[in-house]
Amino acid sequence: MGQKTVRFSDLSGEIITDEAPARIVIHEHPDLVGGPVEIDVLGDEALGVEKSAVRVTVLDLYLPGEDEPHRVTVLADDFDKVATDSPMGELLAAARPARRSSRAAASSPARGAAASFATLETAGRPHKGRITEAEQRFVREHFDAINERLAAEGLRPIDLDDPAHIERYDLGDLAAKRSAAASEPVAATGRARATAASAAA
Repeated sequence: MGQKTVRFSDLSGEIITDEAPARIVIHEHPDLVGGPVEIDVLGDEALGVEKSAVRVTVLDLYLPGEDEPHRVTVLADDFDKVATDSPMGELLAAARPARRSSRAAASSPARGAAASFATLETAGRPHKGRITEAEQRFVREHFDAINERLAAEGLRPIDLDDPAHIERYDLGDLAAKRSAAASEPVAATGRARATAASAAA
């Protein structure tokens, strides 16, 4: 028995025939819980999303009597219309740099004290910044346990069939070993679905 991996678009469910699928990383969405997530899509679907992009302005509103700001996103054209005394471009050029609140400054970690992602509680979790060798090594050594934790947290698992994941966590050797050891097709989860095909004689 041989194994053939077929990928499907997470948006439409259609088969992805391209050698490498397009990916969309979602940073913010009303239904998104936790950090950024990524999905596989058709190339045309990714281009369609790009064409529908709009100019937006991201604002923090500090309202009287409240310590914490309200983060809002508005259409840039709508925000520009609020500036009636001078054009928005001139207003922004003359505006002072934003100052950090005392609470934010007190709660922010010191420079260089970034959270470690080389632990069983954090490794493999999507995050900004470079993937360190320590995190790569920890993912390789605790691959199954980390994927179980990611699934329990509702996050995307690390996929040994995904070239981007293999490169990000340096999983080439592990992917090769798992592929060689597989004697039967494995029902894939998430984006990849494995289908069995008879090997040519």
